[in-house]
Amino acid sequence: MIADLLNILSNTLVSMVPLTLAAVGEIITEKSGVVNIGLEGIFILSAFTSTVVTFHTGNPYLGLIIGLLVGALSGVLHGIISVYLKGDQIIAGVGFNSLAYGISILSLVSIWHSHGSSPSVDKIPMIGKGSFFVSPLTPIAIIIGIVVWWWLERTPSGLKLRACGEDPRAAEAMGVNVYRVRFYATVLGASLTGLGGAYLVVGWIGQFTKFISAGRGFIALANVAFSNWNPLMAIIGGFIFGFFDALAIYLPIKIQQMSGRVITAESNLFRTIPYLATLIIVALIMKKVRMPRALGKPYIKE
Repeated sequence: MIADLLNILSNTLVSMVPLTLAAVGEIITEKSGVVNIGLEGIFILSAFTSTVVTFHTGNPYLGLIIGLLVGALSGVLHGIISVYLKGDQIIAGVGFNSLAYGISILSLVSIWHSHGSSPSVDKIPMIGKGSFFVSPLTPIAIIIGIVVWWWLERTPSGLKLRACGEDPRAAEAMGVNVYRVRFYATVLGASLTGLGGAYLVVGWIGQFTKFISAGRGFIALANVAFSNWNPLMAIIGGFIFGFFDALAIYLPIKIQQMSGRVITAESNLFRTIPYLATLIIVALIMKKVRMPRALGKPYIKE
């Protein structure tokens, strides 16, 4: 029993990393007034590019850095469209999700002649022994969440960013360049999501599959609402959603061991656990959340 609990805890700590990084990054973006629902696309594209780099260099740390850079470039694209071109932020995010998925699948076929997955690549070693293990990026993700909370709530630059999301006209009147703040916040938020996407490959799974994100970008968005745009609560939310993800992996394996038969179709039923939990949690807390007042509204100077 203790071994099982340690195993679930370990998988929870491993699963929470991309959810926490993406949620904290999206909190930065949305606190500035920009919404980016293209997290799923960033996960996919950064995971794919990190796989390609790691496959050819054998260096998972380099793959992690490249994934972060791809996330940053994705943020640049979304920032230009949403902030400077004043495009519809929702449509831009949906379009990027479709674009990233299409690019990754076509590239997967072109490079490895596979429609499903890439070859295995080197991973960043886990820390621990026996039934308990954890990724080195788990404490890093937690520290990032704490630092972002301190920055947003306790520093003048964090106050300026929050002002851009609450009342951009008042922020502009106080000398804040709203366009610049929103753009940089979008790039920084997407960079953290890109780091989470690269982690899916080089820190966890060890190969790219076309379903590697598995809706985690949307679960991260749910985590933003769950946390009420608080990075500290996003860490807790990442742990909770990561627990349901770990439970969906653990249960079919445990049932198979106890029953002695192969779990096939039933395993897909267990995989719905994280998404059902997300729907229930969001439905319970949505009436209590308070989003930034200028969220999703392009700022137009008079």
